[in-house]
Formats: sequence, C-alpha cells, structure tokens
Amino acid sequence: MHLPENDAACAQQIMPGTGRWLSANGAEPPARHVDADDRMSARRACELVSRGTGLLWRGDFHQARQLLAALSRRLRRPPKRTSSAAEAFTRHRQEQSRRARALSLLLVRVEPGHVLALRRAPDIGAACRDVYGTADEPYVVPLRELLGVFSAREWRKRGVLVPALGTRIHPHYGVFAPTRNEYVDLVADAPLPPTGTAFDIGTGTGVLAAVLARRGVPRVVGTDSSARAIRCAEDNARRLGLTGQVEAIRTDLFPPGRAQLIVCNPPWIPAEPHSSLDHAVYDPGNRMLLGFLDGLADHLGPGGEGWLILSDLAERLGLRTRADLLNAVRGAGLRVLARSDTAARHPKAAAPGDPFHAARAGETISLWRLARLEN
Repeated sequence: MHLPENDAACAQQIMPGTGRWLSANGAEPPARHVDADDRMSARRACELVSRGTGLLWRGDFHQARQLLAALSRRLRRPPKRTSSAAEAFTRHRQEQSRRARALSLLLVRVEPGHVLALRRAPDIGAACRDVYGTADEPYVVPLRELLGVFSAREWRKRGVLVPALGTRIHPHYGVFAPTRNEYVDLVADAPLPPTGTAFDIGTGTGVLAAVLARRGVPRVVGTDSSARAIRCAEDNARRLGLTGQVEAIRTDLFPPGRAQLIVCNPPWIPAEPHSSLDHAVYDPGNRMLLGFLDGLADHLGPGGEGWLILSDLAERLGLRTRADLLNAVRGAGLRVLARSDTAARHPKAAAPGDPFHAARAGETISLWRLARLEN
C-alpha cells in the first residue's frame, strides 16, 4: 500500500489470507472473523457482530448493503430514563459508539487497484484513491466506511453551495462539510476590523478563510492539525482562485506570528470523539476552545480582534455553562467587544423525533468578538 499522509489510515495484517486492514476513520480490526454471504440471516449476523466477530462478506454487494441496514435497525436499543440532559447525552454517545463499532464489523476485501470483486459492485477506484492513495495489494475495510468514502466522492465532485460565497465548497472525505450556513453567515456579516493578515484556526474545508479573502483581507492563513483538511483547504482555495491570498498550514492551533483578525470555529460539543470523523464535532475537555482562548492574546496584533464562533447547544445539554465560557475568556486576558447571534437552522432543530429536539430547537450560534484586556 502507498498511503497518503491522511491522519488515520492504518494498515496492518489482521489474518492470513485476508489482506491488510485499512481504515481512514480509525476503526480497529476485529480479533476474529468468519466468512459471510447471502445465506447469512440478519439475526445471525447481529449475534456475531454483537460479540465482536467480523463478517468478511463474499456475496452480492447489494445484499451486503441490505444486511448493513438490517443490522443498523436490530442494533438499536431504546433509550434509558435519565435524570438530566447531560446524562442522556452521555448515554446516547455511548450507544452510538457501541452501534458504530458493531456496524464496522461487516467487512469487504478490496483487490489491488481498488477493485471490489463482489457481484453487482460499483467501480470504487476513484473514490478510494482520493482517500487511501494507491493500492498494490489487497486490503480489508469496513463496508460502512467504504460506502462513506464512495458517497464522499460525489459530495466532493458536486460541492456544497455556500450562499455567503455565491459558489460551492468541495469537501473531502473526513473534513467537516459546511452544510450549515449560520456560522458562515455570521463571519460574512460581522464588522471587519482593519486587517492585513487574518488567521483561520481549524480551517477544515477553508470556507471561512475564503469568506475573509472575498471580504478583502489581503492574506489569510488557515491552520489545521489534519493533513486531509489541509489538502481540502488548498483544493478549495485553488478552485476559488484564491491561492495567492489564502495559505493553509498544518499545525495545532496558531501559526507563527500575529494577525489583526483571528477566527476560530471549534467543535461545539465538549465530549469524547469515537472516530476520527467525530473530531469536527466533539472537543474533549474543551481542548481546542480553551487552547484558542489561551493563545489568542499572544497572537493578536495591536488593536486586533479574535472571532469565536460557538453554539450554545453544550450549555443547553448541561455540558458547559455560560459562566465557564466567560471565565475562560477573562482568564485568558481577553474581553468581549460584542456578540452576534443567530438561530440554528439545521433540520434537527425542527425534528421532534431527535432525542435532543428540545435543546436543539432553541439553539443559538454566536460570534463573540474578543480583544485583549486593557491594562
């Protein structure tokens, strides 16, 4: 295998005769596996994956997809009664992790050149090369991940319309797609201070860096700890004709130097990620949020501003308080200049079936304009 520098791809032998294990989503290989095909019932498959046994699929591709859907239904458990929203959320995340691990145990073998030699299998070559690089030997991958890789290829080709840019951003696999425009609109509408250089911390697809560049900031440096995100941001800057204006650097939080404007849209929920893809949503211990606040004063130029984009969903779920946030701001030697708010507009906010509908229905996303404390 010739893997790109893509953060979570791992290749290691799982069992003789199966090929190497490969996952860009951080899934671990099963300790044991059995062969499976169209004759296996959903009930039997559920029993096996629930015990941690991998199913190496040898049958029809569409039958495998149907089995995966059946497993997803069978593995659901009714939520237990809890005493608080925070406890309910913690249990919900634990249940999601359990189901995701079990569903990752339906496996397929991919032949050299990214060929899926199953009946009625699609051509997965281009999608897999985007994520896994070249393949000169067979490998085994979770079917659920492979379907995500294949779907991501279509997202990447089609792109996501960003009204604030008047064009599309093209997300790569494993990079948070800007399907919600509330936070982008906040950055597009906030009063822009005199800015020669701006930093976009945790740039992801580079959408906020592109918005700042389109607003006239001469130089924007986007940073991300993910190599996959850096490639994505560079690709989008190139598509938008912003290569000379937007630069993407792989680093944790801040690049060298100072800027008049530093923007950060950290993961909004302080909880443990259960996969590499979760890191865009979950920030364990508020690590990125606190790291941004603690380093902001030292990286702001004279009269500069830091823009923190944050949802209050964590507060509504009892995972963080507003006092916690304001104390962290003051403790970092910062003050709040102003705050802009907008209501959440994502589908779950209007979905009564969502287990956290009550919290999401009132969710507010804010852009906090921060500056150094005056002496």
